[in-house]
Amino acid sequence: MKSAVETLNPTRVRLSIEVPFEELKDSLDAAYKKINQQVTVKGFRKGKIPARVIDQRFGRGAVLEEAVNDALPKFYTEAVSEGELNVLGQPEVDITELKDGELLAFTAEVDVRPEIEIPDYSGIEVTVDALEVTDEEVEKAVEQLRERFAATNPVERAAADGDVVTIDLEAKVDGEILEDGVADGVSYTIGSGELLDGIDEAVTGLEAGGEATFTSELKGGSAEGKAAEVTVKVTAVAARELPELDDDFAQMASEFDTLEELKADSRKRLETTKQYDQATQAQERVLEELLKLAEVPIPEKLLADEVQTRKHNLEHHQLGQMGLDLEKYLEIQGKTLEEFENETSEQAIKGIKTQFILDELVNKEKLNVNQEELTEHLMRRAASSGMSPDQFAQAVVEGGQVPMLVGEVARGKALAVVVEAAKVVDTNGEVVDLEDEEEAAEATAETTEAPAEAATEDKAEDKAEEKNEA
Repeated sequence: MKSAVETLNPTRVRLSIEVPFEELKDSLDAAYKKINQQVTVKGFRKGKIPARVIDQRFGRGAVLEEAVNDALPKFYTEAVSEGELNVLGQPEVDITELKDGELLAFTAEVDVRPEIEIPDYSGIEVTVDALEVTDEEVEKAVEQLRERFAATNPVERAAADGDVVTIDLEAKVDGEILEDGVADGVSYTIGSGELLDGIDEAVTGLEAGGEATFTSELKGGSAEGKAAEVTVKVTAVAARELPELDDDFAQMASEFDTLEELKADSRKRLETTKQYDQATQAQERVLEELLKLAEVPIPEKLLADEVQTRKHNLEHHQLGQMGLDLEKYLEIQGKTLEEFENETSEQAIKGIKTQFILDELVNKEKLNVNQEELTEHLMRRAASSGMSPDQFAQAVVEGGQVPMLVGEVARGKALAVVVEAAKVVDTNGEVVDLEDEEEAAEATAETTEAPAEAATEDKAEDKAEEKNEA
């Protein structure tokens, strides 16, 4: 076999391959054997039909077609290996010459990973939010805990903001009561904004037994988006009573003996959260600067496939779980289809550039992923998918997605190397010492995945769903 590589552009090549006919012998034998099992000829046992008879009855062309289809992947793979190419996706194959007994010639155009020169990233400097926890934030955290321990007690008075009311609802559209527009015994906290627009004003001031009618746009159901006449009847009013902020509350709501200890713990938790947020923010901003420094050609077909993959995952996974279609989603977001497609393309380009650059860094720095790192990453991915670690791991293995997970971890480590070399300061001008670069970098890398990695979780979920259905 002879092969030659022609570079069409920085991300695409054309392979020209010539195969002497004798190298097709194994594929021709396999073709005759396959056809033998598929056809019947009077006078011959199944599977024992001579080659000359198959040629006479079914044509030599059918045999050659079967043999070439069998041989092409093998010779293409050999040519890729010979040319030391890092190919992306499937090739576009064109048979240019097929002479029975003499020669098979074909071309294969395919995208390739571009050669990337890693820029000097030692001069990257980014600014992140300062690590400050205010007294107001601590008070808010304690107040939220206090809200969780609020009690409700029935009262005989008009409903007011913050009260919990039990209500019956009836919705009409064009004077007709909707089949799914009646609900009794609904518990609602006035001011929470969890039900229909206008309901707060309607029930405020009503005592048990009182009712009111108002007009509101329905947020779901058979008449979603339509204006409905809604009648609401209050059947009970209860006041929410918050516990006193004292040592007794601290003992009831936590493992601490005093309110001051509870507040100190809340401050510590907020600081930990902000430390992680600060580290993640640093990773994201360092990555942005790294992408600006590097020139990365984007393969057109890879980009088109990535855009399509992202749109598919949004429509069939994320939006489907929320009961939305793309049209409704765009309406909620206030975007046109063109704006959405442009944004999706930009995100795809960023994801591909990120993968190419970080993969090149992995090779340059000779970074490896050990079993412990892979297991920790798999646990996080399983948690984000809502699947158990065992279920997610099984789906990943069965779907052949393990190398993709290894790539995600390796890219996280590569980004950590860049962050370690960068200068990170906060808004107060203080140098930030990041302790969790790798973990935060991994979290950032997951948000800018390229096609294969972006689909890992969805493929795992699909695999799990198939098993459950079976």
